[in-house]
Amino acid sequence: MSDPRFVHLRLHTDYSLVDGVVRVKELIKTCASQSIPAVAVTDDSNLFAMIKFYSAAMKAGVKPLMGADLWVESTHIDEPAKLSFLVQNEQGYQNLTLLISRAWQTNQDRGRALVKAEWLEELHDGLIVLSAASQGEVGQLLLAEKTDLARQQASWLQSIYGDRVYLEVQRTSRPGDEDCLHATVALASELGMPVVASNDVRFIRREDFEAHEARVCIHDGNTLDDPRRPKKYSEEQYLKSEDEMVALFSDLPEALENTVEIARRCTLDIRLGENFLPDFPIPDGMTIEQYFEKLSRDGLEERLQVLLDKNDPEYAEKRKEYDDRLKFELDIINQMGFPGYFLIVADFIQWGKDNEVPVGPGRGSGAGSLVAYALKITDLDPIGYDLLFERFLNPERVSMPDFDVDFCMEKRDRVINYVADKYGRDAVSQIITFGTMAAKAVV
Repeated sequence: MSDPRFVHLRLHTDYSLVDGVVRVKELIKTCASQSIPAVAVTDDSNLFAMIKFYSAAMKAGVKPLMGADLWVESTHIDEPAKLSFLVQNEQGYQNLTLLISRAWQTNQDRGRALVKAEWLEELHDGLIVLSAASQGEVGQLLLAEKTDLARQQASWLQSIYGDRVYLEVQRTSRPGDEDCLHATVALASELGMPVVASNDVRFIRREDFEAHEARVCIHDGNTLDDPRRPKKYSEEQYLKSEDEMVALFSDLPEALENTVEIARRCTLDIRLGENFLPDFPIPDGMTIEQYFEKLSRDGLEERLQVLLDKNDPEYAEKRKEYDDRLKFELDIINQMGFPGYFLIVADFIQWGKDNEVPVGPGRGSGAGSLVAYALKITDLDPIGYDLLFERFLNPERVSMPDFDVDFCMEKRDRVINYVADKYGRDAVSQIITFGTMAAKAVV
């Protein structure tokens, strides 16, 4: 296969809830069919598509480039402007997640997460930055003919990122594209900065433009036929082939070559299938497995005082069934490395019960665990109801155990706060649900 001549470095998927209709599976399928060696996803202020994109790309033999378009507070213009960030390595990934998280948590404005300029000086290692063409501060200053300020802004970025900042140029038939391109090339030449071409992709085929416009209107609360609505996108912003991009920038071969160079500079290995649990505090002199077994056996003893009659002639036989089942479960849980998970869940459920937060008796496959019953995670005796532990945990199909716990909806936030305070806010998160704009939702 011949060496690539162009790589797409700016692309929004449908996880950019404001302006993308590219579906990840379709993107990778298209890249594979066109022998595209690498592609970047730079969604708007998020990394939601990352795992899906990374997994699909690796399976298809396409190099996944991770990144995000972020809104950065401007120094010389009134509104925030975009910068596009691409992850070079694990350090860059850590810094990008910190920038995004900090912006959403501490600096939102009108529904947008804004990055403060000083954060870039602190969290810049391992990141390559594209100036975002006419959507970036440098580009907007050039279009406003404020060349001195544009030079100042570009030099500031250069002082932070060195050879990891590129001035971006686009030809998407949007107003200002060509003027911005010529001014950017002149500035790049003056400052000795590299230029890079992008197509700022929002959809895969040209004919997807109307669907994309509908999505933008849904987000912005406009109607398609409103003549006054802002037209921020063009039908040229599709996933153009390498040949199309080479023809489009035939007068700027270095802007094409730099896309390939950037793709070579970015490699992120994501560790999938590993579980990272916070450390549960255990007494000195004991391993977590020993402590887990002790609590489970003590808990079963307490349960059996109610369940079984010691004067029953069959007591020993009945007792043996519980002891055998407990040992069987403990061996599997320890072998699979999940004692900490059980201890954490048992702890916050007990805290809820001790603090007048109503808790359900347990449901789902977790009710099949005698250890969960012994630790008071559930309140159902699995042996009494012939429930199978293997439906919950099975060493032949290793997956994270998952207890369905029902807390009173009026007091559940107290339990969440307890867990966050105990293990640290950065170790606790809540599950997010993505709106996929499927047919029903759109109608």
